[in-house]
Amino acid sequence: MPPLYNRRPDPGLSGPLPPAPLPLAELLVRVRQAVETRFAESYWVVAEIADLTPPRHEGGHCYLVLTDQHVTGRGAQLKAQARATIWSQRYQQLAPAFEEQTGQELQLGLKVMLRVQIKFHEQYGLSLDVLTIDPSYTVGDLARQRLATVRKLEAKGLLERQKRLSLALGPQRLAVISSPTAAGFQDFVQQLSESPYDFAVSLFPATMQGTEAPASILGALDAIRPRRATFDAVVIIRGGGAKTDLLAFDDYGLAAAVGAFPLPVLTGIGHERDEAVLDLAAHLALKTPTAVAAFLAERLARLDAVFNGYAERIHELARQQLTDAAELLQQAGRFVHRAAQGQLEEHRAELFQRIRQAATAPREQLRQQHRQLSRQRQGLRRAARRALTLQQQGLRTFGRRLAQRFRRLHRRRREQLLHRRYQLQLAAERLLHRATLRLAQLSTPALPEAAVLARYGYVQLITDHQEPENTLQAGDEVRLLLPQLTLAAQITDRTPHLAPALLPTASSASPE
Repeated sequence: MPPLYNRRPDPGLSGPLPPAPLPLAELLVRVRQAVETRFAESYWVVAEIADLTPPRHEGGHCYLVLTDQHVTGRGAQLKAQARATIWSQRYQQLAPAFEEQTGQELQLGLKVMLRVQIKFHEQYGLSLDVLTIDPSYTVGDLARQRLATVRKLEAKGLLERQKRLSLALGPQRLAVISSPTAAGFQDFVQQLSESPYDFAVSLFPATMQGTEAPASILGALDAIRPRRATFDAVVIIRGGGAKTDLLAFDDYGLAAAVGAFPLPVLTGIGHERDEAVLDLAAHLALKTPTAVAAFLAERLARLDAVFNGYAERIHELARQQLTDAAELLQQAGRFVHRAAQGQLEEHRAELFQRIRQAATAPREQLRQQHRQLSRQRQGLRRAARRALTLQQQGLRTFGRRLAQRFRRLHRRRREQLLHRRYQLQLAAERLLHRATLRLAQLSTPALPEAAVLARYGYVQLITDHQEPENTLQAGDEVRLLLPQLTLAAQITDRTPHLAPALLPTASSASPE
């Protein structure tokens, strides 16, 4: 059998030739032989069941994934992991005995003490054959830590705080925390796109497994917090995986942040059999991203159906109310028609009564006025005759008085006229006498003849005034003597001017 490891060459000797490369199968056969030689006995080991696949049928085997966890301030961290198998016949004995002694079945999270035998197979690798189980270990470290985390969250009220938040009736504005390359995120988006509703998905990338996952998810929550008014809910999703890949979601800080987050948080981070602490602190925990998308679409569908039901109910109620209102309207119309006809008949009868009363009263008034008019006409005639008699008597009296007064006035005026005629005759005789005397006294030169005056552009003025230049006024009538005729004229204006030179007298102007 060739050595398993290369050896240094002895001093002074030429080095051996390098070993020829081994086929993988031969190498793994040597590993199996070494394991069987070195670890031939069975061992008691303490481990936590991180994954369990029970027999799917009678006679099947049970497959386990055993882990060894290291507890830190931020939770459990994986130190070692190995596959284990409980073969069918042994499982039929161990499982009932374990359940009978511990009161619970083999399940995830249990820390158990097992007696195992190390096996190595060239095709399946290292595994442990479970020979027996010590039921004294019923609770594993992962379960105790997880229980302590849950109790701490419960004491601070962070397990129920998210559940008291109201999820929007139609959550369509979603802040999704996931890995952009994760199949779970792609399934989530695909499921939403196949629904008839329009979702607004904003991705906040984060690392979803490993020791960096809690800090990365907390960073994504801090990025969402200032924009929480623009979202209806936060969705944390990842694809499935082993139990050990979900240890980050049992982190206390992450679960507390989710429990205190102001928006409802929906989770879909594991398989159906997994339930992380984060799921307990969230508003609603669903098993897979597809289940979260289906829940959102179904919620909108239910809301849509409710609205449709309301709409149909409203339509039905409105139609019933319209029918009732139409019937009431018809009844009211008939009632109004009958009432109107009744009132019309009453008003018509009242109108006829009033017409009769109105026709009777005027006739009676007319007869009374006719009688009064007859009496007044007779009275007027009598009054007229009396007034005429009185007027005739007054006229005769006035005529007699007027005749007497006229005779007295006529006699007085005749006496006055006779007195004035006497005075006038006396004055005329005096004036005639005075004029005769004046004519006798005056030696007035003879005026030139009219023909002579005409040759010099003058006419002779004939007036009764002795000094016409001083006595004639505007409006006085005079006569103008021309050679062949005499003109009657009226003075309209008086304008003084220098007197012309005296014309030669008729005796001096005529030739000798």
